[in-house]
Amino acid sequence: MNTHSQSDGPLSGVKIADLTSVLLGPFATQILADHGADVIKIEGLDGDTTRDIGPRHSEGMAAVYMHANRNKRSLSIDLKNKDGKAAFVEFLKTVDVFVHNMRPSAVNRLGLSYEEVKKINPGIIYCGAFGFSQDGPYANKPAYDDMIQGVSGIAATQSDLVGRPSYMPTVLADKATGLTVVYAITMALFHKERTGRGQEVKVPMFETMVQFHMLEHIYGEHFIPPQGTAGYPRATSPTRHPYKTKDNKMIGVLPYVDKQWKAFFDLAERPELMQDPRFCSISKRLANIDELYSILSDIIETRTAEEWLSMLDEAGIPAVPINTASDLISDPHLVATNFWHEMEHPTEGRLRFTGIPTQFSQTPGSIRRHPPLLGEHSKEVLIESGVPEDTINNLIKSKAIKTA
Repeated sequence: MNTHSQSDGPLSGVKIADLTSVLLGPFATQILADHGADVIKIEGLDGDTTRDIGPRHSEGMAAVYMHANRNKRSLSIDLKNKDGKAAFVEFLKTVDVFVHNMRPSAVNRLGLSYEEVKKINPGIIYCGAFGFSQDGPYANKPAYDDMIQGVSGIAATQSDLVGRPSYMPTVLADKATGLTVVYAITMALFHKERTGRGQEVKVPMFETMVQFHMLEHIYGEHFIPPQGTAGYPRATSPTRHPYKTKDNKMIGVLPYVDKQWKAFFDLAERPELMQDPRFCSISKRLANIDELYSILSDIIETRTAEEWLSMLDEAGIPAVPINTASDLISDPHLVATNFWHEMEHPTEGRLRFTGIPTQFSQTPGSIRRHPPLLGEHSKEVLIESGVPEDTINNLIKSKAIKTA
């Protein structure tokens, strides 16, 4: 693997050409970068569109962009320019992984299909993340997070909870597919380490999210012929939601196994409910889940949030406060574990980032680099790739590359 390294993380020495944009790909490559990979973010001369999404101090350095692109270097280059493309080819010879999230037709127009890139770098791991598998009739459909939530059944499953199909209030498909990109690339790297062979990896959003969604929701359709319909009843119960307490606060409560339900009914001074034929076993509770959660809701309203959280913790029953996104900044557990990371950016001031949730005893990840300005490392990256400095200066003059 490439020896250029800025980290002792588990992916130290892996160099990645990152042609991704928006959130799916940048989320994936940021995780790889957090764990030691040298990720070069390849951007057009106008930059990733997320550079302008959210609050900002400077143009091109908005919050959404910055929070998905730390630990990377930026090479801003016009791949449609003949000289720019030639310099990029030299760069490609030095990388271990090439990853993009363009439609195959778009990447083919740039002359950067797997077949073309493999000619430049035969051992490369080439990962494409796109909307749909290229083997089916949806192959050429455009894909955004909302569209994938819709076609994968996630939006419709929300109907039981809110009365109509609805999108989750987060870019769920982008992020889950991004995590899939991470494990797909690391698997391919492991295979290359053992065999010396690169390969092409394809990660379609639609199929990824159907697998994700249907893990539990396949339910009765798991059997042929079906033993009931698809849909996991506990997850789709309209009475499954955060519960209001006596002091009008909201808490999450989830007794699950027999022991927990018995303890909960005892705390509620309703021990007879454990003998109720509707609730005496996990299968009976699942068959009567709407009634059970309705009773749970009524019981939770009899005490304050503080009383319940203390009692439930002591009894070993899962219970948590309901945090808003803003609450998470001061959540006592996240504060105690130093989850939030602060960094001084050379142009954008002090910034807050989520930390790295995975922990390695020997090769921990780290937050080493600020989110890059557009083209901040263009010259540096090309010099490392063996492109002569006078050639780079000519590329700058002809506007084939941009530097910050």
